[in-house]
Amino acid sequence: MTVLFLCVANSARSQMAEGLARIRFGGRAKVLSAGSRPSRIHPMAIEVMKERGIDISAYRSKSVDALNPTGIDLVITLCAEEVCPLFLSEAERRHWPLPDPATDDPAYGEEDIRARFRAARDAIDAKLASLLNERFVAH
Repeated sequence: MTVLFLCVANSARSQMAEGLARIRFGGRAKVLSAGSRPSRIHPMAIEVMKERGIDISAYRSKSVDALNPTGIDLVITLCAEEVCPLFLSEAERRHWPLPDPATDDPAYGEEDIRARFRAARDAIDAKLASLLNERFVAH
């Protein structure tokens, strides 16, 4: 099975999902992530993943347009308030709407933003646990 996580910038949610899924699924699934407007991995995503012992510092933002849809079995979009990227394929689709933890809002301090990243990471991990159970344990 090949799973693709999509968000806009491929900088936080989809990158954390990729890192968490690689650990949770092990060799049972190939895991990819991409975005419609790739940028860079957000430093706070790297930091909160290290708290879980997962190093995503070598990951790179990738464009969804560069992916071949052949062989992708499941596409999971992680957008909430923004328009999710399109990925034209026959793959099963899931939508896990999560607010983008990155913000330029000056009302949020560094600890607030860190908490937002942790909340997104933990929400993704909980959904991955359910998906793992559904796809690999329940059968």
